[in-house]
Amino acid sequence: MSKTSRLKAALGAAGAAALLLASSAAQATDLVVSAAASLTNAFKELAQSFEQQHPGAKVITNFGASDILMQQIVRGAPADVFASADQTAMDKAAAAKAVDPATRKNFAANQIVVIVPHDAKAQPATLADLTGNGYQRIALGNPASVPFGRYTKAALEQAGLWTQVQAKGVMAENVRTSLDYVARGEVDAGFVFATDAAVMPDKVKVALRIPSTTPATYPIAVTAGTRQPVLAAQFVAHVLSAGGQAVLARYGFQKP
Repeated sequence: MSKTSRLKAALGAAGAAALLLASSAAQATDLVVSAAASLTNAFKELAQSFEQQHPGAKVITNFGASDILMQQIVRGAPADVFASADQTAMDKAAAAKAVDPATRKNFAANQIVVIVPHDAKAQPATLADLTGNGYQRIALGNPASVPFGRYTKAALEQAGLWTQVQAKGVMAENVRTSLDYVARGEVDAGFVFATDAAVMPDKVKVALRIPSTTPATYPIAVTAGTRQPVLAAQFVAHVLSAGGQAVLARYGFQKP
């Protein structure tokens, strides 16, 4: 190989290495945020404002049932921040050492409501009404796997109605699925968070607001396996900031 050929080969290798480094650098600024389904709209906006304040950073959001997200993180799925819709899912993540407990903060609160299709001719005035013949299919969340299901079960148990309402239950994989069931008229009523009901005011209407002895508070934490601890901590701070709290409030979330 001539000197010229060797030089070209070396330059080609150097160029490929530089491209690889550049690609790695771009990926290194990705921040994966796994958040409860009820946070979808608010966290999409928070992700955009965070990117504006941190040029070069890219927030990748992953929404779903809190317990499912927790299990994904425990099993090693990429995630830098975990935001749960209840303390139980976060407790499980902490017990599995999947999050950094020192970074755990409560950042929002919510309330369970009963919704009906917007064009429903009648709506329940009390939880007991759901046991009547007018409500044959009721969207519920599985208490074993979704926070809104646990809050719902607690409220119905307190009212002595869990067994009767559960018998009519159409189980939803997460709170947005429950919302969709009601919005499409596939069920007669359903349980969701108040913030989810507000997403589709033209499709559903709130019939009952359910008081709860267990506050529906949302915790957030940096994951133990994050490759972006500084950026992840900055995102948590962004959610907790006055600006972040204003965004959450606009979507109906309350102070924790």
